[in-house]
Amino acid sequence: MKIALCSDHGGLALKTKIKEYLIENGYEVEDFGTDSEKSCDYPDFALPAAEAISKGECERGIFVCTTGIGISIVANKVPRVRCALCCDQTCARLTREHNDANALALGGGIVGNNLALDIVKTFLETPFSALEKHQRRIDKIALIEKKYYKEP
Repeated sequence: MKIALCSDHGGLALKTKIKEYLIENGYEVEDFGTDSEKSCDYPDFALPAAEAISKGECERGIFVCTTGIGISIVANKVPRVRCALCCDQTCARLTREHNDANALALGGGIVGNNLALDIVKTFLETPFSALEKHQRRIDKIALIEKKYYKEP
């Protein structure tokens, strides 16, 4: 599985730990940055990572900033990206089972390294339930995207 990975300066330390974990566990990683602790803007990294998911170049994504909020907002502006901000394994499991989320947002200043890695593991290993009620809701999300997004 190929993972799009990105962060701003506030998420860099956690992104580095996640990247090590992913590589050690056999995932292919495309790192969209940042690679510096110098202050930067999370949309500059989140947008190309989200576009890679939207285009099918990466199967999943992991987005990290200080809280996970801003970077998840950017990711969710891109069609076909369903990014969930998770602070525990239960949310990570349920967003995969119910929402078929293809992107995970984490707050580098909110969750510690060990918890974050457990969340990542849960997110990547949990399959979509494929229950009709969940698929119906995802289909409605796709209709909203179609209504408001015009392909360039």
